[in-house]
Amino acid sequence: MSDILKSICPATGDLVWEGTTATATEVQGAVAKARAAFADWSLRPFQVRADIALACADRIREKSESIALAISRDMGKPLWEARTEAGAMANKVTVSIQSYEDRTPTVITETTRLSHRPHGVMAVFGPFNFPGHLPNGHIIPSLLAGNTVVFKPSELTPQVAEIMVQCWTEAGLPDGVLNLVQGARETGAALLEADIDGLLFTGSAKTGTFFHKYFAGRPEILLALEMGGNNPLIIQDPVDVDAAADLAFMSGYITAGQRCTCARRLILPEGAFGDAVIDALQAKISKVKIGRWDIDDIFMGPVVSVGAAEAAENFEADLMSNGARSLSALNREAAFLRPGLIDVTGVKVADEELFAPLMQVIRVPNFEAAIAQANDTRFGLASGLICEDQTKWDYARPRLRAGIVNWNKPTTGAASTLPFGGPGLSGNHRPAAYYAADYCAWPQAGQVAESAVGPAMRGMSK
Repeated sequence: MSDILKSICPATGDLVWEGTTATATEVQGAVAKARAAFADWSLRPFQVRADIALACADRIREKSESIALAISRDMGKPLWEARTEAGAMANKVTVSIQSYEDRTPTVITETTRLSHRPHGVMAVFGPFNFPGHLPNGHIIPSLLAGNTVVFKPSELTPQVAEIMVQCWTEAGLPDGVLNLVQGARETGAALLEADIDGLLFTGSAKTGTFFHKYFAGRPEILLALEMGGNNPLIIQDPVDVDAAADLAFMSGYITAGQRCTCARRLILPEGAFGDAVIDALQAKISKVKIGRWDIDDIFMGPVVSVGAAEAAENFEADLMSNGARSLSALNREAAFLRPGLIDVTGVKVADEELFAPLMQVIRVPNFEAAIAQANDTRFGLASGLICEDQTKWDYARPRLRAGIVNWNKPTTGAASTLPFGGPGLSGNHRPAAYYAADYCAWPQAGQVAESAVGPAMRGMSK
């Protein structure tokens, strides 16, 4: 029997969506539909699949305001920011088409042929923080490559998934090629147990490592895991203090700290310069506007739930009990958190990704110590250096162990024309974004000849 699934807006407490979860039988049925649709879809010419994707992008643009409203109401993201996500969803199509052509070419010579084939049925698990854009980044390249998809969005953000599937249907996608299953843990477990060929996931390291263990010993299942990071941001003199504080503020607190590339650790030099950066950050924290998603001039809304806000408070309290010093407290009200800043220099801190607007300040004696501190993590998604000394950038870039290394930009900045991912607990060496085409298709190589001519063989009597 299906359970009722509800979405409660964290900004207002209102019930904004209600539906039913997919049962194990319904999940198996969705996978069976995807399996039945695979042969026809995979054999269609690439341009046919691309044209449907382009038509879907048009539908997304037409429904962009509905998509943005669904994102904001489900997870509390400011409407201005949700609108940028809706725009990124539509733009993903042309980027993915170019990526597929660049990364998975067909190359034919007189004696050889290289082409690429889809895997089959791909399960896509979506996160709550970018409930449209991030699963979209798996779904589009999967469909372009000729795979079929079963999509399970986060149970915290179910609304936009229905609009996404509707856009594909209106664009002419054949029945069974993209299948939606709503639900929480039980629905996800049923999808893992079903007859899938690949799992594409964006989310926490805890969940991603569980998937990795679950499929241990099954190399036939393709896994692409993007699992976030405990990201460092280094600020060094010379740089304008206020500009540096602006970049740090954006790195740590955009989307209420709920981006996997948000800076979690702010690494500052000992002395007056580091003190000045902290003062500037504290001033910005005191002035930032926080509120409901439908207020025009807010910077950030709530975190995704009251439970998530309470977990952040507990994390902050644990740091304090271990000797950390609060510079700006989180100050929770329901699911809303004021950005927090806490000095953990010399304190033993768990190497974890906290999805909340809390940055940990670490003071270091020199630049080499800053690099060492930045790399002192099991993760490796994003890192950044704010400094106008080119020699320091040249020194830092090859030494920072992260898939995204930004200079005088927020750690949250990532280009759609570049790969997205990193080593360590940040993934399983299958970066997404422009490189998603790599894991959505496998290469098929061969030697060819127009006529059957036996090879010359030694030691054979005529």
